Amino acid sequence: MHLLEEVKNILSDVLQLGSQKNSLDAESILLGGLAELDSMAVVHVIAALEEHFGIQIDDDEINGKTFETLGSLTSYVNSKLD
Repeated sequence: MHLLEEVKNILSDVLQLGSQKNSLDAESILLGGLAELDSMAVVHVIAALEEHFGIQIDDDEINGKTFETLGSLTSYVNSKLD
């Protein structure tokens, strides 16, 4: 499965986006674009990404740019997998 699709699926599951998931692509704005993505949801998304991909995400690595778009979040996950 393509990494972008995996990240999108995790995001959708955690935020319970339902059919809204189908409209998400790499350019989709996350912070400020998805009402469901508040500060607590970010914590849950990070935990789900860590569990799914077997990665460790430190608090100081996360900023607004990371969660700006689905593409930026996917790029961040990809950098952790390298």
